[in-house]
Amino acid sequence: MMRFPADYKYSKDHEWAHAQGNTVTVGVTDHAQRALGDIVFVELPPVGRVLKQGETFGVVESIKAVSDLFSPVTGKVIEVNTGLPDDPAQINKSPHTGAWLIKMELADPSTLDGLMSAGDYSKYVESLG
Repeated sequence: MMRFPADYKYSKDHEWAHAQGNTVTVGVTDHAQRALGDIVFVELPPVGRVLKQGETFGVVESIKAVSDLFSPVTGKVIEVNTGLPDDPAQINKSPHTGAWLIKMELADPSTLDGLMSAGDYSKYVESLG
């Protein structure tokens, strides 16, 4: 059974957002990494890029598929996980902790309101079959 951290918010695109003050850490969910399989490539945006909620900011490629990454919130990229391009399999090992993708400075706090709680995301994933 998959577990999703209760203090994170989740998008229907299977990204998670963990807000701490005005900084939001973003990653892909355990469900997403399981669906993708072994991840072999990650492309992340440059620091300083401004993203709108729902905007594509990168790519994750597995042995099965290529998937776009979508920003769960609106803000500016202030840090990227520089270890992921060299070791993308980290996403398979620790999707909710060590394998975060980007950190953003939140520009519009209301974008967090449209995301799902862990319980709602879990029900959403179950409804997908």
